[in-house]
Amino acid sequence: MKNLSNMMSYGCLRLLKRTPFLSRSFWTGDSCAEKMNVREVIEDLTQVSIEVRQEVTSVTNPREKEKIALRHIKKYAAKDACANEFQKGLEWFNVSRSISMRQDLTGKICILDFFTYCCINCMHILPDLAALEKKFSIEDGLVVIGVHSAKFANEKDSSKILAAVQRYNIAHPVVNDAKLSMWQDIGIVCWPSLVILGPKGQPLFALVGEGHREEMFLYIKVALAYFKSLNEISDHSLPLKPSQHLLPVSKDTLLFPGKIHLANIKNKDRMVIADTGNNRILIMDLKGKVEHVVGGYAPAFRDGNFQTARFNAPQGICSLGDEIFVADTENHAIRKIDLVLQTVTTLVGTGEQSHDYVGGNVGKAQSLSSPWDVAIHHHKQEEKSVPVLMIAIAGTHQIWGFFLEDTIWWKKKSITAGTCIAIVGSGREENRNNSYPHAAGLAQPSGLALAREKNMLFFADSESSSVRVVHLDDGKVSGVCGGDRNPGNLHDFGDIDGRQCTAKLQHPLGLAWDSVDSVVYIADTYNHKIKKVDLLGNCRTLYGAGKPTANHKFDEPSGLAVHLGSRIIYVADTNNHRIVSINLEDNKIDTISVDLPSETTQSDGTYKFDAEVSSDGGNLEIALDVKFMNDLKLNSDAPQRWAVNLPDKWTTQASKGDLKTPITLNIPKGELTVEFIISLDIITCKTDECIPKKLDLVFTIRRNSKAQSKVKLNEILEIE
Repeated sequence: MKNLSNMMSYGCLRLLKRTPFLSRSFWTGDSCAEKMNVREVIEDLTQVSIEVRQEVTSVTNPREKEKIALRHIKKYAAKDACANEFQKGLEWFNVSRSISMRQDLTGKICILDFFTYCCINCMHILPDLAALEKKFSIEDGLVVIGVHSAKFANEKDSSKILAAVQRYNIAHPVVNDAKLSMWQDIGIVCWPSLVILGPKGQPLFALVGEGHREEMFLYIKVALAYFKSLNEISDHSLPLKPSQHLLPVSKDTLLFPGKIHLANIKNKDRMVIADTGNNRILIMDLKGKVEHVVGGYAPAFRDGNFQTARFNAPQGICSLGDEIFVADTENHAIRKIDLVLQTVTTLVGTGEQSHDYVGGNVGKAQSLSSPWDVAIHHHKQEEKSVPVLMIAIAGTHQIWGFFLEDTIWWKKKSITAGTCIAIVGSGREENRNNSYPHAAGLAQPSGLALAREKNMLFFADSESSSVRVVHLDDGKVSGVCGGDRNPGNLHDFGDIDGRQCTAKLQHPLGLAWDSVDSVVYIADTYNHKIKKVDLLGNCRTLYGAGKPTANHKFDEPSGLAVHLGSRIIYVADTNNHRIVSINLEDNKIDTISVDLPSETTQSDGTYKFDAEVSSDGGNLEIALDVKFMNDLKLNSDAPQRWAVNLPDKWTTQASKGDLKTPITLNIPKGELTVEFIISLDIITCKTDECIPKKLDLVFTIRRNSKAQSKVKLNEILEIE
């Protein structure tokens, strides 16, 4: 790599340790000779692509930008190097079979997205790719392939990658390149990296880090136009098979719950759940009875009441009085839930990702980058304490503060109420401890736990696989357990009980402070365990991976909360889509049954139909068909089901069935008009996500002695 320092400015902060080059034969198509080493081309392209970006941004005329891109594309399209074939035997997602460079990608402009699902910078690229795929379809000539190149051992497991593909709504094909074969063949050195290939597999661009949306739109537009003029673009499709239908998709269940918080609301203990996959916040009692559902199923960025407000993959939550604060992660915002007014408002953030490492603006004028957790710190100020909302900003590897009141902060700095500002972390992704908070380097902080009586803020530093602490009297940052003493080594992970750096964790995401025992509980996410560490750094495993019994297994737990009175830990068991309680006294582990109120599962639409049946009784057969008035379509691989609620004395052979199966009802004698409901649960899809819909079909059946006794209805539902 000629200029690694330039890579850092584009968010490419995940360098993989160098591995020996494993030579493999090139894919040799009819027009791709084995003349150039593709690694050498990619190394050259990485620097050249930076220079092209600088040249493109230096001009304002769109046609001049296109000329610059075209000149570059022509030069590299003429080179003989091409990408290798994917290794045989790899596992694929979102397709019905493996994808071949020669058979499937010839005639396509292909973006290879080298990512690992732990990486926040990799996640920031996904909206850019989704926007490209929406603009340029596979039939138009663009194909995006996610080449999952794992950092952590846990990420090599295909079941975990599948969960990540579902969690992040990735619709394009993804391959589990667990042995980094394509990574090594091409010569990738960091996450994330994007390689754009021409229709013969020739590398055209190599982009490192995030923040390339505008240039990718330019490059793809120009490349498609150029190669179409040469008749080298094909309109063939790919064998797509979205993985979303494998999820427990329902508004009545949890979906990838991320964080959990215990609050005292009106003198009652309440549990607040970030139901991340369902883009909503649930407020319930400790037995699971839901009292408030805040937000809706579909992701959006909207203030309003509990029914109309919308979130996008919310994570961290905390409370102060009758207010709940939410880290609305993929909206890059901090939201406030007012339990008295039953409203949601935005405190900080614009809805767009920021690359600001300093902050200092007030309220919604300050943009953020993937806030992941929040906690209320009561800062001592003269004779009183003032509340400060501490925010783990995973996207810039920092901790920020949102000041709810005028505050005299560290070093007697005066900060106005409503200001949001970076308070810990340089923004460089490191495991660097320091007495000066802005000189410390953090690595994707993803979980916070406040020890008020100790004046300490513990944070799960996920990418260094460590637990660290901010001393809130002066901002000093020090290590607690896990990680490596070398601040630049973000690959020192494992699953070892021990003390300080001899203990090993794997991408922890959640923490909870226990003031009774003076310990921090750790959701050691990629080890699927719950651990604890004391203030001396002694860390040991408590639960998970078959402990205390073989039945107790977690799957990437991400959030924790401790009820001090009952001595119960509550766990957001993310990939198992559940909340678990652990009794610390007897080690009893239970799954909490979430009981949603009926109004939260109300219909997305109601359709009314009428029919007449003989008063002497008869038979009613109903066939249903769905017609969409927008870009939705039925997921052909997902179950599409109906259920009928029968009137008294009516009978049927099946009260539930598939959409393709007619509903057959036996109707007794009678004169009265009867109404009944067929509930329809269907899974619809857009290009980048699957959306469940619950529809109510209300049938009014009138009785008439002159009507037919056998009636067939073919009803079409027009869905907007």
